[in-house]
Amino acid sequence: MKQLWTEKYRPNTLDGYVFKDDSQRKQILGWIKSGMIPHLLFSGSAGVGKTTLAKILIKAMDIDQYDLLEINASRENSVDEVRTRITNFVSTMPFGKFKVVLLDEADYLSPNAQAALRGVMEMYHETARFILTCNYPHKIIPALHSRTQGFHIDKIDSTEFTARVAQILIEENVEFDLDTLDSYVKSTYPDLRKCLNLLQMNSQEGKLASPTEGQGVVRDWKLDAVSMFKRGQIREARQLICSQAGSDEIDSVFRWMYDNLNLWSETEEGQDQAIIIIRNGLVNHTMCADPEINLSATICELTQIGQ
Repeated sequence: MKQLWTEKYRPNTLDGYVFKDDSQRKQILGWIKSGMIPHLLFSGSAGVGKTTLAKILIKAMDIDQYDLLEINASRENSVDEVRTRITNFVSTMPFGKFKVVLLDEADYLSPNAQAALRGVMEMYHETARFILTCNYPHKIIPALHSRTQGFHIDKIDSTEFTARVAQILIEENVEFDLDTLDSYVKSTYPDLRKCLNLLQMNSQEGKLASPTEGQGVVRDWKLDAVSMFKRGQIREARQLICSQAGSDEIDSVFRWMYDNLNLWSETEEGQDQAIIIIRNGLVNHTMCADPEINLSATICELTQIGQ
């Protein structure tokens, strides 16, 4: 079985990790040199490298495998999970300096589970460290923010994002044209993990399939929407987005629209207009009785930029 590109090209050292902020690299190096870390909260968009950086840090600090507990809170997020599994792990003495609990997607934890986690962090602060990752830091309760050092990971710019996935396609000997690649980038940016998964699934014959080819192409609604926008099927694209975005996903759709400003305009002036439209749409979303109508109206206004 072929190796997943997301794992094959995942950096496992600091030298291979791309930092947007050099001060963050220096901070990580400082922790490694001292051999000690505080409780950490890594935040940022999906697929920007939060978990990868956490694992690089853990590896560089030579944490014993028996001193590491990894939990994905999107699947294991109950209060009992915190009170039993995590407490049982951190309550025993570590083999090294301290134990590490890597809690991925901590924003999926309920407020009660987060409150329970706060108590565990306080009780075992001498022998355990917690590294939390999240997409939405506002969903983390203030008590956890005050007990962790925030570490926001910015997305790389879309040009570098495109260059990285193009280089991987070249290394995998996959033929592609730039317009097809651009569709995949616009539908997934800044989620590099999702982009690589889609590219791998749609390049089985040594050539990257166009999203418009239909048969044999692994579908994704954002990929379909981008293709529709490019073909001028604005109404169909708007209907598709609104039909696919559940009530609990609308925030992430607004973030996707913001992350891909060049989908609405290639000019700086047009992108500034798009930012205002998206911001107003997001504000209205919190007060609107029908979020789908507000989302549709926002997309309609975005597609009129420059016309």
